[in-house]
Amino acid sequence: MLSAIEERVGKLKESMEDAKVSNNALGESIEDLREQSRDFVTMCLTFQRDSVQKLLDSQRKKLTERNNALKAMMMALKEETMATMRVLSTIIEELEGELALCRVAVGKGVANATLSNEDVPKPKNFVGTRFARDVDNFLWKMKNYFRAKGIVDDAVKVNTASMFLTDIALLW
Repeated sequence: MLSAIEERVGKLKESMEDAKVSNNALGESIEDLREQSRDFVTMCLTFQRDSVQKLLDSQRKKLTERNNALKAMMMALKEETMATMRVLSTIIEELEGELALCRVAVGKGVANATLSNEDVPKPKNFVGTRFARDVDNFLWKMKNYFRAKGIVDDAVKVNTASMFLTDIALLW
């Protein structure tokens, strides 16, 4: 019996040795799996990072191109605006000169004319008959109209009188 127990203990020791070897092999396999998992996760993350970086670089390049195009358009628009401003400045200067001349011309005409605010009946239009009496009557009516309105400047008188000429008389 003792030999049977010793035999059993020997078998148990062998089984324990086998279990230790299996345990060590299993531990190594688990360690290998952990290392492979780490490598796989690292590889996946690296791939994802590289993909995202490529996408970011592509978007950055597109945005840079669009930004450069926008800058070029803005510069062209600015140059066009400046050219327009120069042209408008020249036109404004010319118009200011013309306005000054007009003010001088109107100022002379207004200084010589004292316009009345009264309602004065307008003379009838002159058609252009050959009778001297009709011509004298028209001229007398115009003279009274100018006096009533207070018009003294000859240029204003001529311009005003021409408004009352019709038909053939207008051709004179």
